[in-house]
Amino acid sequence: MKVSGRGRSATQRGLTLVELLVVMAVLGILAWAATPMVELSVQRQREQELKRALWEIRDALDAYHLAAQQGLVAGGASGYPPSLEALVQGVPDVKAPGQMRYFLRRIPSDPFAPPSTPAALSWGLRAYDTPPDRPGPGADVYDVYSRSNRMGLNGQPVSQW
Repeated sequence: MKVSGRGRSATQRGLTLVELLVVMAVLGILAWAATPMVELSVQRQREQELKRALWEIRDALDAYHLAAQQGLVAGGASGYPPSLEALVQGVPDVKAPGQMRYFLRRIPSDPFAPPSTPAALSWGLRAYDTPPDRPGPGADVYDVYSRSNRMGLNGQPVSQW
């Protein structure tokens, strides 16, 4: 029987328990070192989703306001929708009786809100007649913001985006 340089025969191949533990320790250290990168990637993805959702809702709010200015929909005093749901459910078209105007297919959820929160309730609402530094709900929806108190990767709270 031929013996290799490590004291094992040529037919005995494999890892010893010590070698296996060393490999497991190295893999554990690599996984531990990669964790912050994964968390950063998740944060970046959620921030991109937030930006996309804010733009989608704000575009719909602007489209509603423009339609109200053009006399296509009956807008309130401010010309903004009474709720986020009105953007999805549609509003009667003033110039085409029996027709509805829709501004969103669905209300996107705030990615920083708890998953069990309905999409329309996940956003903070700002009415037209509220100041920018103290936004609050009112008779219409002029703007939306995230209710999260998390800090963005850019150093600005996501609620101020």
